[in-house]
Amino acid sequence: MSENKKIEEGLEYIRAAEKSLKTSFLKWRPDYEMAADEYSKAATCFKNAKSFEQCKECLMKAAECHKQNRSLFHAAKSLEQAVLVCKELGDVREVANLAERSCNLYQQHGSPDSGSAALDKAAKILEANHPEDALRLYQRAAEVSVIEDSARQAAEYVSKTARILVRLGMYDKAADAIKREIGFHQQSEHLPAIGRLAVALVLVQLARGDTVAAEKAFKEWGNCCDAPEVQTLEMLLSAYDEEDPDAARSALNSPFIKHMDVEYSRLARDLPLPPGNSSQPKGQVRQNAAPSYVSTRSQVFPYSYIGFVTGN
Repeated sequence: MSENKKIEEGLEYIRAAEKSLKTSFLKWRPDYEMAADEYSKAATCFKNAKSFEQCKECLMKAAECHKQNRSLFHAAKSLEQAVLVCKELGDVREVANLAERSCNLYQQHGSPDSGSAALDKAAKILEANHPEDALRLYQRAAEVSVIEDSARQAAEYVSKTARILVRLGMYDKAADAIKREIGFHQQSEHLPAIGRLAVALVLVQLARGDTVAAEKAFKEWGNCCDAPEVQTLEMLLSAYDEEDPDAARSALNSPFIKHMDVEYSRLARDLPLPPGNSSQPKGQVRQNAAPSYVSTRSQVFPYSYIGFVTGN
């Protein structure tokens, strides 16, 4: 009963908004500010009544009225709220588009931080089931942060793009993203973060099948790693260089690799091991085997005689 009452209240606000938009002989211009306010109130009523489709529609109309009134911040805010309503509806087809429109309006208003935050919220909604769309939003958020010269914030968004790229198996682009993230951390002189990323970059380069690039990454950034990380990476790269799968497996099972971000720990778990036979026992004597082959020439011709015949 209370839900029906809220819906009726929301419809009243809609009628008031529509009235504010009408013009007459004495009213030449629609009252966009009043209409936006009425649509926003209607959206709240419909949200409380769990009528999310009507809520979203009112938010979209409120955003358009704010935009017509040059109130760009409030227009962006309405679109950002519409993104959250899409989540409630379980329909995320418009989430990426709405988030990008919201970000553009925030930027026009001069609030880029709010724009990148809106993209981040939308990307989190999409990340599980629509990683490609989330990837695009995180990349856009990073670009906005770069424009605003916020290296640490940009690093955070690039980090999210790198992890999605790893999950999608796009290792070439993931390596580029990690290098870019390292560059941002260099600007802020955040050395521990660079050390962790050096490990991630080595893993990604090994996933690409490029041990030379993995060794180069370690030589370039390994000095930022902690001592246990350095020891493990040295063991890992040596194992791949010597084609020792057992040593590689041991290095990949190290505690700090297992406790990395889930995408990198899974990458380490699924990383193809180098070829080799070290897992088989060496020097094992097989029972009932035939005697070793002995050349008959060595029995017929002593070494000195062979040397005499050949003139040595």
